[in-house]
Amino acid sequence: MHSNVATPDFRTIEAEPSILYFGTPVVLIGSTNEDGTYNLAPMSSAWWLGWRCMLGLASGSKTTENMLRTRACVLNLPSAGMVAAVDKLARTTGSNPVPKSKLMRGYRHEKNKFETAGLTSMQADIVDAPRALECPVQLEARVEAVHGIAEGDAFMRGRSLAIEVSIARVHLDRSIIMNGDPNRIDPDKWRPLIMSFQQFYGLAPEKLQRSELAEIPEAMYRPPHLKALA
Repeated sequence: MHSNVATPDFRTIEAEPSILYFGTPVVLIGSTNEDGTYNLAPMSSAWWLGWRCMLGLASGSKTTENMLRTRACVLNLPSAGMVAAVDKLARTTGSNPVPKSKLMRGYRHEKNKFETAGLTSMQADIVDAPRALECPVQLEARVEAVHGIAEGDAFMRGRSLAIEVSIARVHLDRSIIMNGDPNRIDPDKWRPLIMSFQQFYGLAPEKLQRSELAEIPEAMYRPPHLKALA
């Protein structure tokens, strides 16, 4: 019996691609600064298992600092229609001074992240962190554990962390709730914003718009051991 599926034509990659972001939902992490103001940071290195979520974050970021101090955050999930608001936050950081690695990529310090994105902040119900009113999904979360990443790599050790959070409360826009079941999200109604290799996508074959992050050359993310192979 012959398959109608085309035979894959593989190539073994050693030095490229520089990043392996094959496509994950965008998350706007809301956290609280030392002075009580709110921080909002876009990221896409997140995955869920039940009511737990693993977040891959730079160890020196303001969001990481806030989460480790308060042990809390809100995972605000933007819809595809919010792409413009999310992109306004792309090269901003709550850290002041801006870390050298981010300066090289064109980041700037921004204190008022919600205002920059044109989004509305609101205090979460049970954790010390902000919700983004316009996001159809808002997940209040508590930090449960922190795991080191690339501990065996002398260059990468200590640069990134995998932060495990537990979801404490879920807020859903009624427009994405399944008819007849108020406790379920209808995947035919929910249209998450997806990032794949620094470009924005929705649940459609085409890109939604130009991505600010895509202006940063992928090579700037390449680890030293891959640079030697380039």
